[in-house]
Amino acid sequence: MKLGARIFKTGLAIMISLYLAIWLGLEPPVFAALAAAFAVQPSIYRTFQTILDQVQANLIGAVLGVIFVMTFGHEPFVIGIVVVIAIAIILKVKLESSTIPLAIITVIIVMESPADNFIEFSTGRFFLILLGVISAFIVNLVFVPPRYETKLYHKLQKATEDINQWTMLFIRNDADPRALKKDLGRLEESMIKIENLYLLYKEERNYFQRNKYGKARKVVLFRQMLVTTKKAFSVLKNLERRAEALNHTSDKIQKKFEKQLDYLTAYHDLILLRYVGKVHSHHPEELTERMNSGKEQLVSCFIELREQDCTTHEQWLQLLPIVSQMIEYQEQLEHLDQLVDSFFNYHKLENEVKIKDPEDD
Repeated sequence: MKLGARIFKTGLAIMISLYLAIWLGLEPPVFAALAAAFAVQPSIYRTFQTILDQVQANLIGAVLGVIFVMTFGHEPFVIGIVVVIAIAIILKVKLESSTIPLAIITVIIVMESPADNFIEFSTGRFFLILLGVISAFIVNLVFVPPRYETKLYHKLQKATEDINQWTMLFIRNDADPRALKKDLGRLEESMIKIENLYLLYKEERNYFQRNKYGKARKVVLFRQMLVTTKKAFSVLKNLERRAEALNHTSDKIQKKFEKQLDYLTAYHDLILLRYVGKVHSHHPEELTERMNSGKEQLVSCFIELREQDCTTHEQWLQLLPIVSQMIEYQEQLEHLDQLVDSFFNYHKLENEVKIKDPEDD
């Protein structure tokens, strides 16, 4: 089991909040630890984004708790009503929904304060919550900053590699149908995780002006990497879904599909490797020529297939999405290649690739 940075940050935030609470003489320090555990965020940007919302949500919970305790007492049903009202207000004022659990904890902690010196106890406990939030904020800001660029690249590369392997195994009739179907579900989940990782990378801000435009270019580049990998996945899903129609075509047509997919997957791999400097500055022109020629031949054969008696109209229509997806896949690859080419040929001083090996991440 691999322990991620967020796990360590959570432990560190809890430790710091406990020490600060003890040092400041606030009791019980466990409340600060609870708040710190809930307040840890996956990125520096989200830390800035949510800190104000967390303070506001906790303030709403604390104020409601104090008002209702002083008016109606400590009864459990009163606490339940306050929790509902607090959640409704947080949603109404459009604070981050992630602040709700911490606000609920604030309500419960404040409303369970002793009746004697209630204001004093509830204020102290509210400050304990804020102390936990601030501790998490400091940890998010200072310790173990996430390297989303490296993670995103390697996950995209791994997903692309898996998709391309299955694509070539399938088109060569070497893929086990059950294993492929099972792995398609895994790849679907993987693509969702990659999209979420891309969003985290995209929302990370640069705090130095000189890195601002370089980061913006890389965001565009990684977005196209993601789009291209998703298109490769669409090709694979269409192949699997229309396997029967493809198997009814002639060997000549199947060879055309195989050859073109071989060109496309090789092209995709080369572009990704080029980004991290593992291949020459540009792909061989011979590959591009073969790929374009293969597309023309595939489309020509596919059109001719419509006129042949051995193929029904329904079978031909079944193959149409595969051809269409392959053409779109090539277009996305060409666009990605242009972006990579532009990235390395222009603004060289601003554009810096910060991809580390997986074992170093």
